[in-house]
Amino acid sequence: MYKVIGLPMTRTLRVLWALEELGLPYELDPAKPQSDEARAFNPSGKVPALIVDGETITDSVAIMTFLADKHGGLTAPAGTLARAHQDAVTNMLLDEMDAILWMAARHSFILPEERRVPEIKDSLQWEFARSLERIEAKLTGDFIAGDSFTIADILLTHCLRWAHNAKFEIESAALQDYLARMQGRDAFQRLLETYAK
Repeated sequence: MYKVIGLPMTRTLRVLWALEELGLPYELDPAKPQSDEARAFNPSGKVPALIVDGETITDSVAIMTFLADKHGGLTAPAGTLARAHQDAVTNMLLDEMDAILWMAARHSFILPEERRVPEIKDSLQWEFARSLERIEAKLTGDFIAGDSFTIADILLTHCLRWAHNAKFEIESAALQDYLARMQGRDAFQRLLETYAK
């Protein structure tokens, strides 16, 4: 059984969703970011972490990739053009969504107050809006990276939810529809029932 370290309201949600989609058993240790408990598994204090056979894997995308490859789901096979496309979309989402949202969070409440630059959020929202246009252009079917649901869809859905909570506008009707469909998946609904208490 896998052990996941991290609060579901963080990027840990991505890993939990992947485990649910793959139908894999796991236990959750809801350690807060930067807590002593989180640092016991990742010296940076960041979550999530996944414990596998006594070893620790960090970073949500690395964890999802490991799970997808190991269990043969949520991904195109390694070494295929479909996988190269999926990886390109995944990296685009990390660069053009996750990084922007993380920067906004850092300057809103994570950094020490004297290190924050609140004015940066306006620039980040402008950049995020431009990124959404490029991401919407990639959404040519039901899923963001091909004909089936992959870890890229988990990443995009999480970022869209994060953006909504951070008050970043999502004006794209296509992406709003996509978000509703992804959140309607059975595995995601199980997560909500389990952790939205």
